Amino acid sequence: MELGIVVALLAAAVQSGTPVLFATLGEMLSEKGGVLNLGVEGMMSVAALAAFLTSSFTGSPWLGFVAGGLAGAALATLHGVVCVGFLGNQVVSGLALTILGLGLTHFFGTPYIGLAAPGFSKFAVPFLGDLPYLGLILFRQDALVYLSYVLPFLFWFVMRRTSLGLAVTATGEMPAAAAAVGLKPLRLRYLAAVGGGFLVGLGGAYLSLAYTHLWTNGLSAGRGWIAVALVIFAFWRPGRAVVGAYLFGGVMAFQLRLQATGTNLPSSLLLMLPYALTVIVLVLSAWRGHGTDAPAALGVNIEPEG
Repeated sequence: MELGIVVALLAAAVQSGTPVLFATLGEMLSEKGGVLNLGVEGMMSVAALAAFLTSSFTGSPWLGFVAGGLAGAALATLHGVVCVGFLGNQVVSGLALTILGLGLTHFFGTPYIGLAAPGFSKFAVPFLGDLPYLGLILFRQDALVYLSYVLPFLFWFVMRRTSLGLAVTATGEMPAAAAAVGLKPLRLRYLAAVGGGFLVGLGGAYLSLAYTHLWTNGLSAGRGWIAVALVIFAFWRPGRAVVGAYLFGGVMAFQLRLQATGTNLPSSLLLMLPYALTVIVLVLSAWRGHGTDAPAALGVNIEPEG
């Protein structure tokens, strides 16, 4: 394979992995607080539509990007009310959220299929964009990709070096102990769930504003489920989430390029590659025991504070 093709493939992997990275960090934040959210797929889909419509009507992709985040936060709030407020089953609520989100997107998005909206274009970072190979891969992207470079470091700093992040982590590990030292576990769980939903929404917004620049139903295309799997793959660590997101992004970009070259492999087999890798990752993670790295109170409801 020629070097130019490899560089182009790696650049495409970064772009394809960016929405997955946003969603993975969002789900990771929610799970760090003890709230399992399997509604990521539906949240990304609704956020993509909200971002597209906002950008279309206002002409501002940045407003669309924020609207996508707020749409994700709104659905995460609904999930939080069911699971944190009413002690509902987190798995069932998450699955219902996915069905709800996909249904809403298809219902309201169908009239806009094929229409374009103002979005984010690629541009080169001065000096860095001129670096050989690395510049072409990392520093000739759009503004949201550059934002995604900073986000994992910010996530790590907040969760490991601030009192708020440590309080959220304590709530996800041992809510009773957190309450004993004066913290408010329920409020912290709401905060983690809604904050995580906002990040998931940003990932959905990327799909319609930077990845495609137009609307089509099914834009999330299973990326939400991949994000949920990547949290396990990353062992709940943001640095590993970056590696996982770009790995899956590379597989997505690779199968698209294989289809474009007219390979004799069935297109259905090529489309299956990212999701087959997801299953392999989950099996390997379970086999190596990395599921035990999950927050101890993940998915465990806690009684209302007295």
